[in-house]
Amino acid sequence: MNPDVAIVIVTYNSAPMILGLLDSLDQALDGLTAEVVVVDNGSSDETSTLVRARSDCRLIQAENRGYSAGINLGVRSADASGAIVILNPDVRMDRGSIRLLVDALQHDGVGITVPRVRSAEGVLQPSLRRDPTLLRSLGFSRLGRARFSEHVQDPGDYSFAHEVDWALGAILAVSRRCADAVGEWDESFFLYSEETDFCLRARARGFSTRFEPEATAMHVGGQSGQSDAIHTMQIINRVRLYRRRHRLLPSACYFAATLLSETSWLLRGRRQSRASIVALVRPHRRPPQLNCADSLIPR
Repeated sequence: MNPDVAIVIVTYNSAPMILGLLDSLDQALDGLTAEVVVVDNGSSDETSTLVRARSDCRLIQAENRGYSAGINLGVRSADASGAIVILNPDVRMDRGSIRLLVDALQHDGVGITVPRVRSAEGVLQPSLRRDPTLLRSLGFSRLGRARFSEHVQDPGDYSFAHEVDWALGAILAVSRRCADAVGEWDESFFLYSEETDFCLRARARGFSTRFEPEATAMHVGGQSGQSDAIHTMQIINRVRLYRRRHRLLPSACYFAATLLSETSWLLRGRRQSRASIVALVRPHRRPPQLNCADSLIPR
């Protein structure tokens, strides 16, 4: 019989993290059967060796074509006909959490479910997000007003189940109907904004994203770090996502607002913003994995 759930984990130099996640899955499934597929994106550490030594998962070794490419490869290779659960290697799932996420997919119109996430110190990790807009691109989240912030910061918003625009992609459960309707994850992003794109495409096809606070997990975080290249990918991909969903004039305004925001962050001491500013104004300095050096406003 096909398993109830396909769990897809994409790794890259994840040796310090992966065993803790795999060890947490059995209690999180709470009786559900699962096929666990680990797609290793060309790690140079011991990740593949550690995964291959286990009997509770299947390893696929692949070249590093990005996070979405790893997800797509894992989903295509899985036999499960039910829900798909996508996990980062640096999370730890709490007891019953995967079952709760899968059960929540049965609500009318729900295609994606996400849990309540805490940090390694046990502090709430704000993981819910609002639609990217021109106003929110200015980075006024410190004002504490929803219309100015893409980040959902109010702890009260994490105390009850409700529909959200999108959520960070460290932990996502996706119904098979939603996955089939939306199609594959967009591999052109390589890293970052792919979960935003997927949630928004799902909503356009009638599937909402639901926050389920009874399902909980810990996100150790910090594996990818905050290098200049990583931060630049985040910023460039935000502009690309907006451009793909809007006309040229509002996209140009979004580009300018992002540039202004990054400049303000640089003046406040965030050194990674220097690299993102250079990549915004000099397309040939953008990460080559993104393949978007042909125009000023990336697409």
